[in-house]
Amino acid sequence: MSHNTFGHLLRYTTWGESHGPAIGVVVDGCPPGLTLRAADIQTFLDRRKPGGSRFVTQRKEADAVEILSGVFEDDRTGAPLTTGAPISLLIRNTDARSKDYSDIRDKWRPGHADYAWDMKYGVRDYRGGGRSSARETASRVATGAIARLVLGEAVTISGALVKIGKREIDRSRWDWAETHNNPFWCPDAETAKLWEADIDAARKAGSSLGAVVEVVASGVPAGWGAPVYGKLDAELATACMSINAAKGVEIGAGFHAAELTGEENADEMRRGEDGGPVFLSNNNGGVLAGVSTGQDIVVRFAIKPTSSILAERRTLDRNFEETTISTKGRHDPCVGIRAVPVGEAMVAFTLADHKLRHRGQTGN
Repeated sequence: MSHNTFGHLLRYTTWGESHGPAIGVVVDGCPPGLTLRAADIQTFLDRRKPGGSRFVTQRKEADAVEILSGVFEDDRTGAPLTTGAPISLLIRNTDARSKDYSDIRDKWRPGHADYAWDMKYGVRDYRGGGRSSARETASRVATGAIARLVLGEAVTISGALVKIGKREIDRSRWDWAETHNNPFWCPDAETAKLWEADIDAARKAGSSLGAVVEVVASGVPAGWGAPVYGKLDAELATACMSINAAKGVEIGAGFHAAELTGEENADEMRRGEDGGPVFLSNNNGGVLAGVSTGQDIVVRFAIKPTSSILAERRTLDRNFEETTISTKGRHDPCVGIRAVPVGEAMVAFTLADHKLRHRGQTGN
């Protein structure tokens, strides 16, 4: 299997399967001299790990990360510093229940990777989807922690869930602090309460719901990215579309921009007190011509409903015989909830890569 690596100057390669002994990642290109402890990574993994509430899969994984290489204790301070060598991270699987999937080993789940995987490879790990499982995203979240160190404290990255099913948040009630007070990373406390009932109803019906995640990066200076084939927004879109179950990405106003006039869409500028530009709007999501403007970078991506559901659906088996399928086991009724820290990680890693590429080209 090819294409397990993401990034350019800063890049990572993930490995492992959902029901294998472990998953992991190798991060290459990280600058030396950054203080990196397992606890720095664990903080972000704890936000993504399963079993955190009744609204996500009840698979219980500690997602405890082990740093195997790329870090060495400084002789003077004793701090664990990155050496510039590849950083290898290991996360052991401890609560896989492969028997839950025995009934579907020869059936294709509608909406899942099963059929396409069989057609491409001719062999499929049916236990939780193998490499196609969202379990792989734990490795991505770990890389996001390293990427944040590369970016430095001046750049902050925050994610939120802004829609589940047909119910959207009220943006007039947006409060970033509220995203840490509910299990949905929802910035609107009132909508979060309504989502509880929505997801409970979907679970009881043996169904699932889709979601929209919004990620905002603040403090990114103007100038990152490159026109034509290195556009920052294009690579952010690629990063977010690579997340399991993602089916669409917007930058800034996104598809709504098609409804605006040229006057409405143009982000007008005035001179600020420091002599630099002040933008009067941010319809372009902090990127123009593929290059950052210094405004907040705003990315949204849509996550489809979980395909592994109890509700019986029509399908085919591996002999192309018609049958029905109902997926047992522990699944997210809305996989978009745990996609929030994954989206943050992918945005962080893309920006960190562009920071190093910008430095390499301009020296800044």
